Amino acid sequence: MMHRMLLVGYGLAAYVLALASVTYTIGFLANVGVPNSIDDGQVSPLAAAILVNSALLGLFAVQHTVMARPAFKRWLTRFVPTAVERSTFVLASSLVLMLLLWQWQPMPETVWSVEAGWARASLYGLYLLGWATVFGSTFMIDHFDLFGLRQVAARARDRTHVPPSFQVRWLYRLVRHPMMVGFLIAFWAAPDMSQGRLLFAVLGTGYILVGVRIEERDLRQELGEDYARYETEVPQLVPGLRGHCARGRSAAVLDR
Repeated sequence: MMHRMLLVGYGLAAYVLALASVTYTIGFLANVGVPNSIDDGQVSPLAAAILVNSALLGLFAVQHTVMARPAFKRWLTRFVPTAVERSTFVLASSLVLMLLLWQWQPMPETVWSVEAGWARASLYGLYLLGWATVFGSTFMIDHFDLFGLRQVAARARDRTHVPPSFQVRWLYRLVRHPMMVGFLIAFWAAPDMSQGRLLFAVLGTGYILVGVRIEERDLRQELGEDYARYETEVPQLVPGLRGHCARGRSAAVLDR
């Protein structure tokens, strides 16, 4: 019983830390409501700031990509219980994100600034819509499985965890990766775009474009013909770019 409670506590701690770090990131990128935002702090030489910030974003990309691969998951479960493999990924991602937020070097020089009040309000609204799309997409698949809570709950009840089935819901009928679309919107919807925010947006976009290709390779191997058919019917990131999802077809992608 104590072992099970420890696993549940570990999973809950990882989940809370993930929510806290992502919530802080929303204010960090918008320069609103947090003590240290993307354009705050002592300004370093531009070349040094670009180097440090690129390394921080690169570290997050490498950690996220490597730990999400099936081979790494199998290796990790040699050292941690299978029930907390996902929670460990979530915890590691949160810690690396927190390191990025802590050590980010401000590059506050303005690239563009929108002056019209209606346009600024529209861009802020679009920014929030992007983050709402990110969070909403997690519930269109299985929010609690995605963050590892369902796995530790199953272990606590001495039950076998059954991964969610592959099925199309809501935004997953429009694009295969609505969560990533939400991130892209949030990265670029900026009424005031600094050099630092632009670097974050460019490198973040690059990571997403590469990351979804790697993820889809794994999904094709795991799900076979079902996912291959889904790819032919639903565009990757831009709605309407290629085909459409047949009504009633059973299929949904996990943004992991």
